[in-house]
Amino acid sequence: MSLVGGALEVGIGGEREVLLGFLSEHRRLLREIVLDLSDEEARRSLVPSLTTPMGLLKHAIFVDTAWFVCRFGGATRSEAGIPETVDESFTLEGADSLESLAARHEATVAAADQVIDRLGLDATCVHPAMGELSLRWVLTHCIRELAQHAGHAEILVEQIKAARSLTLT
Repeated sequence: MSLVGGALEVGIGGEREVLLGFLSEHRRLLREIVLDLSDEEARRSLVPSLTTPMGLLKHAIFVDTAWFVCRFGGATRSEAGIPETVDESFTLEGADSLESLAARHEATVAAADQVIDRLGLDATCVHPAMGELSLRWVLTHCIRELAQHAGHAEILVEQIKAARSLTLT
């Protein structure tokens, strides 16, 4: 499995390599899509939910931390520095910037990958509502979630860029 021109080349490799390749690709895509904006633009709310481009990046930090550092790694959310609820993970603080969140995202990915590297695909964690879940299931879930959020980010960024070009003309 390799990246060709920034895109994931899938076709050979074991199950673990394929899952980790897609997880890595969607993490990168979400970060890169959002980083194409200014901080002010990335804070813009275009939908009635808490979803903003910058909020999606902050939520991606929450996803990797909650699943891998906390559920599989044993840290509490408080110890890991993430909020208790999913909704709170989209909430932006005054000090949040694209630069700080991108750096935090990269550090979070590295910490999550350290946990993942120690586990087999059949390793399990316990989720309070869903029960026992395998690493294989959680990786697949995170791939789906990050792909979905990268799509959300892409649409929001496209709208923001369109509005930017209208104000320039």
